[in-house]
Amino acid sequence: MYIGSVEKHPITTAGSPLYIKYKNFMAITFIIPRERDCQDVYTSLLKLSQPASLEDLYAFQFKINEGMPQNHGWEMFNFRMEYDRMDVPNNKWVLTNINKDYEICDTYPRFLYVPASATTPVLVGSSKFRSRGRLPVLSYYHRNNSAAICRCSQPLAGFSARCVEDEQMLNAILRVNPESSFMYVVDTRPKINAVANKAAGKGYEKESFYSNIKFQFLGIENIHVMRSSLQKLLEVCELKNPSMSAFLSGLESSGWLKHVRAVMETSVFIAKAVSEGVSVLVHCSDGWDRTAQTCSLASLMLDPYYRTLKGFQDLIEKEWLAFGHKFTDRCGFLGTVDPKEVSPVFTQFIDAVWQMTHQFPCAFQFNERFLLVLHDHVFSCQYGTFIGNCEKDRIDLRLSERTHSLWGYIHKYMNDFINPIFQKDNMATKASGLLFPNTCPQIFRFWKGMYNRFDTGVHPREEIMDTLATAKEHSSSLEDHIRLLEMRINDLCKRMGISEEVIQRKLQCFSSMDSLDGVLLTEPTEENGGDKLSSTNLTLTKSFESENNHVAGKSDTESGFDESSSQLSRSGIDDGLVSSVVSLTSVTGSSEPLTKAQLYEELASVAIDWKPFRNVQNCSCAYSFEHFSKKYHCWKCGEVFCTRCIAAHLPLPGHFPKRHAPVCVQCYSQLNRVLPLPEVSAQVVS
Repeated sequence: MYIGSVEKHPITTAGSPLYIKYKNFMAITFIIPRERDCQDVYTSLLKLSQPASLEDLYAFQFKINEGMPQNHGWEMFNFRMEYDRMDVPNNKWVLTNINKDYEICDTYPRFLYVPASATTPVLVGSSKFRSRGRLPVLSYYHRNNSAAICRCSQPLAGFSARCVEDEQMLNAILRVNPESSFMYVVDTRPKINAVANKAAGKGYEKESFYSNIKFQFLGIENIHVMRSSLQKLLEVCELKNPSMSAFLSGLESSGWLKHVRAVMETSVFIAKAVSEGVSVLVHCSDGWDRTAQTCSLASLMLDPYYRTLKGFQDLIEKEWLAFGHKFTDRCGFLGTVDPKEVSPVFTQFIDAVWQMTHQFPCAFQFNERFLLVLHDHVFSCQYGTFIGNCEKDRIDLRLSERTHSLWGYIHKYMNDFINPIFQKDNMATKASGLLFPNTCPQIFRFWKGMYNRFDTGVHPREEIMDTLATAKEHSSSLEDHIRLLEMRINDLCKRMGISEEVIQRKLQCFSSMDSLDGVLLTEPTEENGGDKLSSTNLTLTKSFESENNHVAGKSDTESGFDESSSQLSRSGIDDGLVSSVVSLTSVTGSSEPLTKAQLYEELASVAIDWKPFRNVQNCSCAYSFEHFSKKYHCWKCGEVFCTRCIAAHLPLPGHFPKRHAPVCVQCYSQLNRVLPLPEVSAQVVS
């Protein structure tokens, strides 16, 4: 649930204060006049924020009233198809059904990919030697060099125990990569922590038992240190008007950025090893916290697909949901969860991804808003996507049948989460697809958009990426409008027998267009509103005839016509007018010629000027825009609205092609009276 804690403070002269802290780092104080009412609210909030059962969470009551089917989003990820994308299975890695009923490991997915040479006894023996039964399995396969990232949990080695099957399992992983004579085993913990676990019968692999394997300890602290670090960071963020020294010293003492850097450094080590053709086996204690962080980030650095909106969702599904990150425990969904099990593991991962997007702003298809929405809805319990500790939990709860998926919501509003400066073939990754972030201390930033999101005065007036995205949308709308107008002019002129050369000269403004005023600028009236544009205007005809005579017998160069610079060419219309011009009847879908009234309707349906976001504090419905609130333009009137006031997406008469565009409630009503019924649609085109 969103609510992290509820505190009832001592009564004051103004009333009884109720202080609520949310898991998305918002804090609100309510002053309730009557102490008895305050106590009732306090008791109710405590009960609602600490449910005893997963089925009491909001996701099981939440319903969407926007026509989105409940199963939308659940079918978007397929575990086996994601491995197919990596060319697995192959002659080196195979799919095993040994865990199809979750008998070997109930926190792993039912489908596991293992070395082809690993027999069932080896798999079972290795599973018994690993904590929670989490044996080494394939996480990511690098097709270019056959190197792989595998993941598991710590061995039950104690001070002297060994397992022949586990040694054979690691040797099998090594041998499926013939390009390398060794492999790494990366223990993400500080070595002192791993040594301490030996006393509990766990620990780490003894190097002498495993041949041709190099062991690395990379020092990421445990969940308790991370929980304390975030708490210290939030205390700094809650300071009222802190001095520079107080803020910087508090940020340093929290250690949060140091921990994010440690996660990033470990991930870079793994990614570089794989890029050099060396396979890596990654584990921490139980293999579902630090292992998930580092395997995810390393995959993000190695594979450009995971930097797309869809690919990042698949990465979350595979590394976090399928492989059993304990979201219910780490996010504290239930009142029965041990507070010591709560830790900001996923928050830290999202922070690390944000750090990467700042170093490589053109390499990621998604924007900051996507990361914030993803983080928020992990804790909101509004969607069933992150409920449960593992895949088996979600199947037992039948979440895909009883709750909505967050991915369905993301898909419906995909345009809100697109990075406007994303370049698929980004220069930083064009050669190999690799992306290795700089991990120097000076590079890491405090993410005020996450931890101070709700503080006024610390953010820029307008989000630059939203402004840039709006400029691209406005330009796209005008281009579609220009394309339709060019087609209208072209068709009209061809009906009057005007040559293509003169049409081009007119569109390039080499000749006066004043003669068009009689057709384009006369207001429609009851007398002339029904006049057909197919009737030839005498003045216009004479003007074009004069132009025809003037250019007769001249070459393109002599007449001032340069085909390469044609406005039609630059707008995306093919240079060959005969083949590219669409007739009026084909555009309108009617066999009747276009009337002046219809033409004016097309001209009025597209806003030429859009209202700037600057100084727009509220929507017309009185909704107050915050810094990270998404603002929308109505493409018909050009005004700014909130998401609730954008009634639908439908084709505008003044656009070609007739793609769906966002319009406000009032404009929707106007267009609904004008457009033929089949063209009106509330569908969002992604």
